[in-house]
Amino acid sequence: MRRTLRHAATKPKTNTMILTRNLKSVALAIAGVIILPGCATTGNATSKKQGDETQYAVKAIEHGKASWYSIRTNRGSKTASGQRLCDKGATAAHKTLPMGTKVRVTNQVNGKSEIVTINDRGPFTRGRVIDLTIGSAERLGFRQRGVVPVKVEVLGHPDTGE
Repeated sequence: MRRTLRHAATKPKTNTMILTRNLKSVALAIAGVIILPGCATTGNATSKKQGDETQYAVKAIEHGKASWYSIRTNRGSKTASGQRLCDKGATAAHKTLPMGTKVRVTNQVNGKSEIVTINDRGPFTRGRVIDLTIGSAERLGFRQRGVVPVKVEVLGHPDTGE
């Protein structure tokens, strides 16, 4: 009888190897489904107030200049809250407001506004009150300009006052 030796490289694929590959593919697909909604915006910039925005009560108003930042200018994709920075997301950086605070930012030049969520710290340039993601800056119409005067309204729910 003749014996043949098989090398590890010529070993046939087993069901375990195929199953492991399939599980990895499923895990990657699930991770993608979980991460992508984090980049979704909470609203579109408008020049008129939408009915959706009336569910909030204005707790405080701040006037100043806004600028924008992105993953590239932030030197990474992590924010102070631990969330991933998404360039198209409706998020912003503020020096003192608590993480998760909703604010309505109104571009004083063209009247467009958008509700964003505070999830980072900054801006660290004197005279600026808020840094918006580059996507929010585009929707508010000041990406090319870079810096614009804004009104920042801190929002709370009318029922709870929070």
